[in-house]
Amino acid sequence: MKVEFYKHNLGVEEQQKVLECLSGIFLTTGQYVKDFENRFAQYLGLKNVVGLTSCTAALHLSLLALDIGPGDEVITTPMTFIATANAILYVGAKPVFVDVEPQTGLIDPLLIEAAITSRTKAIIPVHLYGQMCDMKAISKIAHKYNLKLIEDCAHCVEGVRDGVRPGQLSDAACYSFYATKNLTCGEGGAVACNDDSLAQRLMTLRQHGMSKSAADRYTGAYQHWDMTELGWKYNMSNIQAALLIPQIDRIEERWQKRDLLYKLYRHHINKISYLNAPKIVDGVKSAYHLFTIKVPADQRDALLGRLNSNDIGCAVNYRAVHLLTFYKDEFGYKLNTFPKAEQFGFETISLPFWIGLAESQVEHVARILNA
Repeated sequence: MKVEFYKHNLGVEEQQKVLECLSGIFLTTGQYVKDFENRFAQYLGLKNVVGLTSCTAALHLSLLALDIGPGDEVITTPMTFIATANAILYVGAKPVFVDVEPQTGLIDPLLIEAAITSRTKAIIPVHLYGQMCDMKAISKIAHKYNLKLIEDCAHCVEGVRDGVRPGQLSDAACYSFYATKNLTCGEGGAVACNDDSLAQRLMTLRQHGMSKSAADRYTGAYQHWDMTELGWKYNMSNIQAALLIPQIDRIEERWQKRDLLYKLYRHHINKISYLNAPKIVDGVKSAYHLFTIKVPADQRDALLGRLNSNDIGCAVNYRAVHLLTFYKDEFGYKLNTFPKAEQFGFETISLPFWIGLAESQVEHVARILNA
């Protein structure tokens, strides 16, 4: 039995919306992007959404728009995708890593204050596998030291913790619509925020720093534009937005399916003595982006090979960022610098997890793991 690591759930509604878009005039940023931004903001309960080409772009522009730059330090976690740390480098700042909680893999709020220096300007917590960080604790630290707070929500569209949703306690929440995400257009991202002036600056920065978009310039009489600051080419296209719009109404329906799938996996995994999974803490509604198990480090890579040889797709989310070659060479990080994050990096395997995965396929994965 072949079990793919991931299959998207896009269908007729998304196809029809894209065809509708293709029959129009603007394929670049236009009305479809505005419609998506408005509908996603309404879902999130925030005032503004700015559509972009990736979560990397969202993190990068958020840092720029909040005036983080050369000489500054930004605290984040080594248990994340490289984009989180890379975006900090893009603005000339330095990523300062803090270790994670051993049961969840989330940045440990109890370790953040010790990492703050006179150069610290921001914190980027990462909501891992669908579970939110303790934003109440982290936001208190940010307010105490007058730091900007940017959430990496690439895994966490639907998440809630202690009654708080992403973006409610931060300056900006950054989202990914990459191919394997719960909400997807293949490649894409967004920043959500409540600050109107921040959103306006993000919209300027996403298109080279220009004062008017193509749709603004060419709808009706031609309008001259200006370049008010140095920006980037990060604007979402109408085609990407057309793929996203139909999915918004089904976010919670799809979450219910992932909830059932997660519980089914846990039922089987709990019976296998050498396996465990990151804990979901009380008071959390996980977005259930990934189903990740932890196995003894000396068996992990062999088990990856065994799964692959049985036609079961799998991945590692993630190797600790500070142990990747570039970061070791650039900053001199060594083994045992952040031992809890390293343990996650050495022990984790992400199993197939997508809407449409059959119960028989989950049982098959469990049988192979048990064998």
